[in-house]
Amino acid sequence: MEAKSWIDGDENAAEMLARVSIERPFLLLPPLHRLPLRVGNVVELVGPSPSAKTLILIQAAINCILPKDWNGVHYGGLERLVMFIDLDCRFNILCLSKMLKQRIMEANGLVVKKNLEQNGIEMQSCDTRRKSDICYDEELHASCMRRFLYVRCYDSFEFLATLKTLHHQLQNQKEVQNSSVYSLMIDSIGAFHWVDRASTFSLSSSSNRKILSLQSVSEAVVHEVRKLLLVHPMLVIATKTTMGDKYSSNEIQRKKSSSDSPDLRSLTSTTHKLQYREFMPPVWQSFVTHRILVQASDDHLSTRNHQNQSVYLSEWLLPPLNIVEKFVVKDGFIFIIS
Repeated sequence: MEAKSWIDGDENAAEMLARVSIERPFLLLPPLHRLPLRVGNVVELVGPSPSAKTLILIQAAINCILPKDWNGVHYGGLERLVMFIDLDCRFNILCLSKMLKQRIMEANGLVVKKNLEQNGIEMQSCDTRRKSDICYDEELHASCMRRFLYVRCYDSFEFLATLKTLHHQLQNQKEVQNSSVYSLMIDSIGAFHWVDRASTFSLSSSSNRKILSLQSVSEAVVHEVRKLLLVHPMLVIATKTTMGDKYSSNEIQRKKSSSDSPDLRSLTSTTHKLQYREFMPPVWQSFVTHRILVQASDDHLSTRNHQNQSVYLSEWLLPPLNIVEKFVVKDGFIFIIS
């Protein structure tokens, strides 16, 4: 009887295809592109401030809220909802709107190519006419912004209250927009860590009040997120600002130049190890499935306009890939340079 029920199954073909399409891995932009991330994964972006962590979140969010195609133009997005929880309380929604507009304009061919001069082609007047002839699709921009759900929390109690009520909010948005949420983004998961730690010590002498310890807060956060993932399968991406040893690319270059080892790749991976100090409780650390360390380096990339752009480093710590990549941020986009 049990074998027969297993053979019969509990879903039809349409339900199976819908489930597989939701659970399929989606290739994100750098530096999240190295591994196929799928719903249920918990990705942690670790690094000191500034290290372009929030910018990486914005790029991933734009990939989710953009449609795959719109009016004959290919955008390559998922056309899904994104829930963004801002614990750092410094997120600028106008920055998201501007970068989304740039992505739409780029896909429509409205962005003026800045590398035409190196090809010896003078097309400034032609590009100007193109920009004036083709209108910007405001309807697409508005529909994408509606898929971006934003919540700001000012302490751990508001954060926990948001997680507890998030199921109903996501369910309502799913019915209104006819689309489910794909990614839960938490900006600065450790924003209240030191405040909660100080509050724990200040309340330890009081016997008539219940103490909400760091461990209990982290356990409650992990518990609520796990419950959400059971009902709303999502890819969780969280940033974490941490303090660690300053990475010096000049020191790395000296080590590389003084070495005669034939296995330069493995040596480079060893010397490129980016150090940081973990401060989150073990319950959160064990909940994370993927971890990427990002950090600004001492190097700068000179552009044709004689402007120096900061070079950032990224390294996969979980799972360890032993690869350190360099990337720059230009016009709101992330470009891998090595």
